[in-house]
Amino acid sequence: MTMETAKVHWERIYNTKQPNEVSWWQDVPKPSLDFIQSFGLPKTARIIDVGGGDSTLVDFLLADGYESITVLDISEHALARAQKRLGDKAQLVQWVVGDVTEYHPDTSFDVWHDRATFHFLATEPQIAKYLSVAREAVSNNGYVAIGTFSTNGPTKCSGLTIKQYNDETLTEQLNDGFEKIRCITEDHITPFKTAQNFLFCSFRRHQ
Repeated sequence: MTMETAKVHWERIYNTKQPNEVSWWQDVPKPSLDFIQSFGLPKTARIIDVGGGDSTLVDFLLADGYESITVLDISEHALARAQKRLGDKAQLVQWVVGDVTEYHPDTSFDVWHDRATFHFLATEPQIAKYLSVAREAVSNNGYVAIGTFSTNGPTKCSGLTIKQYNDETLTEQLNDGFEKIRCITEDHITPFKTAQNFLFCSFRRHQ
């Protein structure tokens, strides 16, 4: 899928569906919060939520006192929904509309968070570009928290085929530049009361 095709797809999703009408919605993004908080970083830590869409993760990070948050998503409509929900607090966040594989940040980040974006990258060139951006963007000794569908999870999402991962295969993908800290699997219960098995892993950036 080209960047243009992907953008059309996701703009259509966010234009036609409410938050509780998409499978990935979480009222409380607990696994993501647990991983980010486990890093023990100061509230000034620079955090980017990759493919954040209209996720409530940014709400909880702001409520927890984090001061430097960036949300990146290919869908302008998704980010507009998040900004509307946050109201005046949206001014405290940097919002970036773009494809992560084409992203060139003007700063480094202490935390790179990605829940359910990486597994949409189906080709080796796409994966290589994503990982190149992550290596560029994450500061030395910074952290990555990434969630994908596990090998016990779905094979499709939002009409698109995804790439499943387990502990070993995800660690192998990030082996160049990142050292694994830990991995867990967890069932995400969708708004439709179905279960999707996710793999969540954290890594530390090294030169």
